[in-house]
Amino acid sequence: MMFELSFIWAGIIAFAVLTYVILDGFDLGVGILFPTAKAEKEKATMMNSIAPIWDGNETWLVMGGGGLFAVFPLAYAVVMPALYMPIILMLLALIFRGVAFEYRWRTERWKRVWDAAFFGGSVVAAMMQGIALGALVQGIHVVDRAYAGGWWDWLTPFSILTGVAVVIGYALLGATWLILKTEGALQERMQGFAWWLGAGTLGFIGIVSILTPFQDPVYFHRWFNLPGSILSVLMPGAVLVTAYVLFKGLKSGSDAQPFLAALMLFILCFAGIGISFYPNIVPPSLTIAEAAAPDASLKFALVGTVVLVPLILGYTAYAYWVFRGKIDPEEGYH
Repeated sequence: MMFELSFIWAGIIAFAVLTYVILDGFDLGVGILFPTAKAEKEKATMMNSIAPIWDGNETWLVMGGGGLFAVFPLAYAVVMPALYMPIILMLLALIFRGVAFEYRWRTERWKRVWDAAFFGGSVVAAMMQGIALGALVQGIHVVDRAYAGGWWDWLTPFSILTGVAVVIGYALLGATWLILKTEGALQERMQGFAWWLGAGTLGFIGIVSILTPFQDPVYFHRWFNLPGSILSVLMPGAVLVTAYVLFKGLKSGSDAQPFLAALMLFILCFAGIGISFYPNIVPPSLTIAEAAAPDASLKFALVGTVVLVPLILGYTAYAYWVFRGKIDPEEGYH
């Protein structure tokens, strides 16, 4: 039973992390693109497009981190010291970004400072998330159920590559979100950016996908031996089909299609990472079953989660429904 519960919980946490990435990804992307605004009205429109939902999106980050601590305490105890610096930098960046949302509207003298905090916080948060991902893919050195690596093991050329990839990918999400939510000159400019960001995102997906199997022999064996080799054909094929849908939507001037296709690119990449990791929760050696809390703790936490997750999904969906449609540039942020 514990084995089954631990894998159910792994699925719940994976869902929370994926939901965070695709939801908070586009509003971080809006922050990354913030300096491209031509005037104060465009800046206001960009921020207003995410103002009602950005803090709700980060609920999933809390759930993913809190869930890891509650039901996979060993994984939490290993990951935190291994990735302490990028995680702290990410959280500080998110704090500065959140404060900027409130303060830039209440000052003229310091508005540029808070604009810089909004942009810088978005870039740093995205970069640190990508670096943390790259460090996890490389593998974390564990000895006697404890982190045994060095302070700077997380900082490598591969992790920097994944960091830049996430920044570009989030910018693509942000551009396609603004295509969905805006009109006129701002929308047209985002359509132009989305072509380049889409090409850049696909390029980084290709490079990271080629390098990932060489990070650990287990990855290589999984992707290039049956039945994994079938996925080595299906996953790139799915990415190419999604890329076609993305660029077709941009060419046709569709509002929603590019955004949905960009989200699907992230879902496919997340699935690829899951295929590489399984059955480990902290590669290369800490499995889901080994890292799980006792059976009673898993059952207790699951009861609350079964109630809370539908509630969170419900109010998130309601918020998106209420604030659906295009942004009125004349409306302010309150």
